[in-house]
Amino acid sequence: MAQTILVTGGAGYIGSHACKTLARAGFVPVTYDNLERGHAAAVKWGPLEQGDLQDRARLDAVIKKHRPAGVIHFAAYAYVGESVEKPDLYYRNNVGGTMSLLDALHAANVDCLVFSSTCAIYGAPETVPIPESQPCHPINPYGRSKLMIEQILDDYRQAYGFRSYALRYFNAAGADPDGEIGECHDPETHLIPLVLDAAAGLRPHISVFGNDYPTPDGTCIRDYIHVCDLAEAHVAALRNLLAGDPGEGLNLGTGAGHSVKDVIAAAEKVTGRKIPTAPARRRPGDPPALVADPARVREVLAWEARRSGIEEIIGDAWRWHQAQRQAK
Repeated sequence: MAQTILVTGGAGYIGSHACKTLARAGFVPVTYDNLERGHAAAVKWGPLEQGDLQDRARLDAVIKKHRPAGVIHFAAYAYVGESVEKPDLYYRNNVGGTMSLLDALHAANVDCLVFSSTCAIYGAPETVPIPESQPCHPINPYGRSKLMIEQILDDYRQAYGFRSYALRYFNAAGADPDGEIGECHDPETHLIPLVLDAAAGLRPHISVFGNDYPTPDGTCIRDYIHVCDLAEAHVAALRNLLAGDPGEGLNLGTGAGHSVKDVIAAAEKVTGRKIPTAPARRRPGDPPALVADPARVREVLAWEARRSGIEEIIGDAWRWHQAQRQAK
């Protein structure tokens, strides 16, 4: 029988792609999502159980009904600016929700979880590319909430033998190559979909936040990883846990950085359209460069990014973007 995997936040951007990848790998993904920021239409490869992580009675009932072999935990708020304005919201939802989930799993004897973490736990890195040994000094409540959860998972590993991987994403981007799902946030804050909005004429220009960083072209550099590569890494981590691996924290990135200007130039090439830009002040807390050292994840999960060339990422995102416009 196919093993059932509970996917919290499975109606979201990365969660829905992970559900498709789980189904292709022979698992049955069960999405648990309150649909506050997710989309029911993105749940296509297994059942949707609507509920909030802090509704313990509902969570217990879903776990009892489906008896998952493991969990992939995406459910969280993820806007850095919002976390600065409303830190209570982030600690209550991200940390409190995870504690409720862990209590429910512990009570049900479910003992493995893949956690959606972030490179924001590192803050402004001391060295680039960033290895997992880099000290963690997050500079906003979002990053601190994710680091707190990683520390809780470490304590659960020591106290209860609870197995977990914390996958520290760099910049998730792109869309399902089959066109079935893609990136749809409200509000949208990610560079690539905003650039594609400008290419499509849906916004007048792209704001370039800072052009005087100590980088080759003066703009911020980030490590963009295709969402389908991220999804594959989650399945690889899950398989390791189900085989008895205790888990650890791992960076998910490509090891290659692209500046804001690089992304805009690649988008102009892919779309064949000129993308207007406008200079803007630096955003507080934006490090000049965030690039992963992916050596450890390659070793532990036998995984590496296969679809994360910047033009391929943008091409998949552009096809999804255009299809959504035509569907309206």
